[in-house]
Amino acid sequence: MRTGRALVGGQWRETAERFAVTDPATGETVAEVAECGADLAVEAVDAASAALPGWRAMPAHERAAIMRQAAALLAARAQEIGAIMTAEQGKPLAEAAGEVVAGADHLLWAAEETRRVYGETIPSTGADTRMWLLPEPVGVVAGITPWNFPVSMITRKLGPALAAGCTVVLKPSELTPMSAIAVAECLTEAGFPPGVFNLVTTTRPEEFAGAVMADSRVRKVSFTGSTAVGRELIRRSADDVKRLSVELGGHAPVLVFPDADVAAAAAGVARSKFMNAGQACTSPNRIYVHESVAAEFVDELVKLAEAVAVGNGAEPGVTMGPLIDDRAVAKVGRHVEDALARGARLATTRREGPGRFVPPMVLTGVTDDMLVCREETFGPVAPVLTFGADPGDEAGGEGVRDADVAGALARANATPYGLAAYVWTRDLARTMRVCEELQFGIVSVNGAPLAPPQGPFGGIKGSGYGREGGHHGVEDFVEYKYVSVGLGR
Repeated sequence: MRTGRALVGGQWRETAERFAVTDPATGETVAEVAECGADLAVEAVDAASAALPGWRAMPAHERAAIMRQAAALLAARAQEIGAIMTAEQGKPLAEAAGEVVAGADHLLWAAEETRRVYGETIPSTGADTRMWLLPEPVGVVAGITPWNFPVSMITRKLGPALAAGCTVVLKPSELTPMSAIAVAECLTEAGFPPGVFNLVTTTRPEEFAGAVMADSRVRKVSFTGSTAVGRELIRRSADDVKRLSVELGGHAPVLVFPDADVAAAAAGVARSKFMNAGQACTSPNRIYVHESVAAEFVDELVKLAEAVAVGNGAEPGVTMGPLIDDRAVAKVGRHVEDALARGARLATTRREGPGRFVPPMVLTGVTDDMLVCREETFGPVAPVLTFGADPGDEAGGEGVRDADVAGALARANATPYGLAAYVWTRDLARTMRVCEELQFGIVSVNGAPLAPPQGPFGGIKGSGYGREGGHHGVEDFVEYKYVSVGLGR
């Protein structure tokens, strides 16, 4: 059995109390990890605050070199760390190892951006005045990450913060702390000075949040998680006027137009929907398909769903693992039951487990009032809805009337969330118009990737604010100081 410790001020710390981490596929305990209270969270802030002056003063190329070494260590250990992730999170080993490599890429991109945090010289209004804009790190950052992507979520927050010259106190999910500890081991071996990165593991997130939100030295919080918790952090941030980046989930629509490559669209939806067993904030939740291609699309999607090999992610050949816990299984079941009771039909053959192994399901005859269209399912259920008229009904090019497009967009936007959306069409003009009208922070057209390191990942509306990735992600951790100097006579 693995054991895990906290990392505070460059020292691995034991605690009197520990908590168990279980394998969602088997229910077996795979690790015991240090249970940190509020006092250790405060010590971590102490360490991060003490390390801040030295880290921010270190030349950018030196900080970048340490970050590049950490990225190299992560990539080299992709299989090893992937196996840890599979054991505590459930996703198949190949998918887990791929996430570790992606996490290393995020860290590497941020390392490169370290040397591109620029200031400005501002034209002055007089010959005896000089004006500058100086970039400075926000300060100590508290990061709170979820269980569904336990490595890449860390590096997407950690990389930009470190690149900007901030120091970090991180609390990973209590469901996947060993993945975070593996990342921390890479960072310490890479040569980060003590206190620059601190890791606090706990099953009592309220205590951690209380400690960091009450500490005026913590100047920014970066959080990915539930909308309810995000709203509470936003409210509590007002006391110290802390900066926040919050990614609070989504309810992604898909729009498949009749001119799309239907087979490619079905494959793209299956890839996005069944990745990580549907446990992703960007996972397609409402799949709007034009009537003229709906039958073909469903046939393709059902074939792909039926071909998914569900099982223990540690076993060869498995392409989709279990849901994270019993509550997740119950929620998926509730959504499916509601849809079937309201007239939807199950197009796939499999529906039941066993246990947390929930097979991919395709639902047809879905309507916008069903739970699957109003709540984030966070499971491998693909609800297909239709829009538009038959091509012969006075429709325009490729059988799509302007009213059909407007109606589909209105339905897609009818959600409090605004993280990701997907569009499938080969019409350039339609692509431009639809992308402009969709009320989401990210739009993928024809299967283009949503979260590469260079892309600013983040949402609008109820999905939060702030960006992770690209230079925008680094700028979220930078303050700009305007300096005006009188030269005198």
